[in-house]
Amino acid sequence: MNDNKYQPSAPVPIPQPIRSDGAGGVDRGPRDVLRDMQNPDMLVPPKTDNGLLPNLRFSFSDTHMQLNHGGWSREITVRELPIATTLAGVNMYLKPGGVRELHWHQQAEWSYMLLGRARITAVDQNGRNFIADVGPGDLWYFPPGIPHSIQGLEEGCEFLLVFDDGAFSDLNTLSLSDWFAHTPKEVLSANFGVPESEFDGIPKEQVYIYQSTVPGSVASTAIQSPNGAVPLPFAHRLLAQPSMKMPGGSVRIVDSSVFPISKTIAAALVEIEPGGMRELHWHPNNDEWQYYLTGQGRMTVFGGEGNARTYDVRAGDVGYVPFAFGHYVQNTGTESLWFLEMFKSDRFEDVSLTQWMALTPHALVESNLNVSPALISKLNKVKQPVVKHPGYTYQNSHD
Repeated sequence: MNDNKYQPSAPVPIPQPIRSDGAGGVDRGPRDVLRDMQNPDMLVPPKTDNGLLPNLRFSFSDTHMQLNHGGWSREITVRELPIATTLAGVNMYLKPGGVRELHWHQQAEWSYMLLGRARITAVDQNGRNFIADVGPGDLWYFPPGIPHSIQGLEEGCEFLLVFDDGAFSDLNTLSLSDWFAHTPKEVLSANFGVPESEFDGIPKEQVYIYQSTVPGSVASTAIQSPNGAVPLPFAHRLLAQPSMKMPGGSVRIVDSSVFPISKTIAAALVEIEPGGMRELHWHPNNDEWQYYLTGQGRMTVFGGEGNARTYDVRAGDVGYVPFAFGHYVQNTGTESLWFLEMFKSDRFEDVSLTQWMALTPHALVESNLNVSPALISKLNKVKQPVVKHPGYTYQNSHD
């Protein structure tokens, strides 16, 4: 019998802001030790960190929850992450039968399904309609001004919504109930050709999310439009796309080339295995908005003029990288790190540092960096978005 089976585990040492070279000192003041343990690279930054880059990470766990009887929502916008001007995100849950009411936006809406299943509907400006059920890994995209709805099916659903305006708020949208509540009943009567009494029960304010019953099958609820269905589907099965597999992980890219309706948001679903990293790179077309799905890691962003800062990231975090800033993401945990890279663009673009160096005259690179031909000879001319080199993986060190 193991006599130590019921013995308490050894206490976890309290991290201190002390680098291995002796820089820093003990923090004896008020502090949140649990947060320091979650952010080792912010408590003890690498020596290479320098300068004044702003905060580029915010967690959905630090946001306000909007609670309704049919579900909940929370959001990260420029109010929470001021640097994030191009995109805003909403994390939403709908109970079985819960409805995000019929509404529309001035912005485009892009979504990634996290859990469960949902029913989405929409009608375009030409009276062509759309209805579909979506599950984990599926996407949808509604262009600006297109009215739509979302409803949780038998097991409910959770999803990420991304909008192409960092100042967006999902609590400030154009909703069916809100418009009815602020339109005189005689006007509603004249518009629809029914008595005013038909509107006695309408909501007195925006309902936003409400509880209803789980709908029947798509076939039993779909309405046949005399104008037909939308020509470009509003939904896309991302996980049905073949992934680009490489040592250290995989990547799936989704933009208007494979999801034609998605004209303003492009994305990549990235998997980084333990010991792997999203290679050093940058994006030449816009800022990057990230959402971390599983695992933990760290991201260092290089902003030029000696500015670089490292951020610890984990599931539920949003990261942000300004246009053309160099960066990498490294898996620091024991499980795969999955995250989304998103851009306000119709296409996905990135520049690989390794590929750039490999395809530039070697003597020029060697003289620029004062490195040997041995390094240059190992550079890959083919882009590898995720890399993993045995013997050269993450070390929990801040030297």
